Amino acid sequence: MPDRPSRPHRGGPRRRSATTPAQRTRAAEPTRFAAYTLLRAVAEGAYANLEMPKVIRARRLEARDAAFATELAFGTIRWQGLYDAIIAVAADRPAEQIDANILDVLRLGVHQLLGMRVPAHAAADQTVGLARTVVGQGAAGLVNAVLRRVGERTLEEWTEAVAPADGGAHALAVRHSHPEWVVAALRASLLGHGRATPETVDAELVALLAANNEPPRVHLVARPGLSTVEDLTSAADAEPSRTSPIGAVLRSGDPGRIAAIRDGRAAVQDEGSQLLALALAAVDVPDGLPARWLDLCAGPGGKAGVLGALAVRSGVDLTAVEVSPHRADLVRSGLALVSERAEAAGRRVEVRTADGREVGEDEPEAYARVLVDAPCTGLGALRRRPEARWRRQPSDLATLGPLQRSLLASALDAVAPGGVVAYATCSPHVAETRFVVTDVLKKRDDVELVDARPFLTDAAGAPMPNLGDGPTVQLWPHVHGTDAMYLALLRKRADG
Repeated sequence: MPDRPSRPHRGGPRRRSATTPAQRTRAAEPTRFAAYTLLRAVAEGAYANLEMPKVIRARRLEARDAAFATELAFGTIRWQGLYDAIIAVAADRPAEQIDANILDVLRLGVHQLLGMRVPAHAAADQTVGLARTVVGQGAAGLVNAVLRRVGERTLEEWTEAVAPADGGAHALAVRHSHPEWVVAALRASLLGHGRATPETVDAELVALLAANNEPPRVHLVARPGLSTVEDLTSAADAEPSRTSPIGAVLRSGDPGRIAAIRDGRAAVQDEGSQLLALALAAVDVPDGLPARWLDLCAGPGGKAGVLGALAVRSGVDLTAVEVSPHRADLVRSGLALVSERAEAAGRRVEVRTADGREVGEDEPEAYARVLVDAPCTGLGALRRRPEARWRRQPSDLATLGPLQRSLLASALDAVAPGGVVAYATCSPHVAETRFVVTDVLKKRDDVELVDARPFLTDAAGAPMPNLGDGPTVQLWPHVHGTDAMYLALLRKRADG
């Protein structure tokens, strides 16, 4: 996404459009139609960050229009909870009672009125035109009436009306546009990981929720031995990362236009994800272990790309396992150049479609380093995947928990004595992080936790700040500027 202001516009009252409905735009303008197309795709299960480039290509949007459509679509998804509360008042009916197609049109209109620097008349006219195109003339009247009411108040006035500052947990969730259960889970996570105390947790929680609503900057990774940070900064409007020694931050432009990214020497990857892969590779392991590393849950392939490049440089093989054939193909495509470089060096980087839960039994003690980037709720990446907050449910934890434990147990079986397993999630939820590690360790006497903090260093080689008391690490968007990645390093005892 472009690096644009994420906070909804806080200007004065909006002026109503001077035109009548009959005089207004009768067809959908391309950028708004593209944003609507994305919202409908997301409603049907698509991932916004993967779908948006497809929509932009299909609509043949130029850079400026693509940036507008992206800001409109992602901002609408991000602030959906607050906007639905506003729409419910303006429409005099619960949002869930409004037809889904009309509701998406209304959300787009409200974001333009309250969250973007779009003139009120243009926001209303173009949204009514979109309604005529995608729903019909009858819906256009409803959309026009609702947007006229929304335009009568500023964002601050609407927010105080639907989510007063002293309104308790539900109001806090609406004000920051998160489901209430997610807010409760993040609060428990701040306490559970020791980031906050009962006295400081409320302020920390507000800072975290605000960070989740900030459009993230585009982080790039220079895969070690294949490219350098200087390659990226010289080829694009990018600056070296202060967080990752192999990272850069794109200030503007399309990362797909960077040659190093197109050919697989570099990639788009969150800085926290980069740090976790580097940490696993940095832990000392004894001589004589198998010259093989394993990525047990490799899709879509970001960490596998870094590990594969590091493996080639270290003279070892990498096996990347992914249970989904489609995601395995994505990993295979992303590792094509890394695989070529490995073969030229007499090593092997392979992608295997298999169930990671079975690898430990099939290949016991066969690897020196194993990464378990476990499937999770994704509550740590809400900046980049805003739809995840609306898609996930508390019941997902009941399904994911056993899977996470089985994958970690398989990894510990697959690693050789003296070797190291990294358990990682893109979620700070204690049920997906600390509880998983604790439960698995209770059943084994051949594994010990390694303090992960010394292995996370910034771009200057200094220790990462604010990593807590250890031995595990939890990163935070509002503290470290990364996704909320969790890392535990576990070593299998050589005398176990």
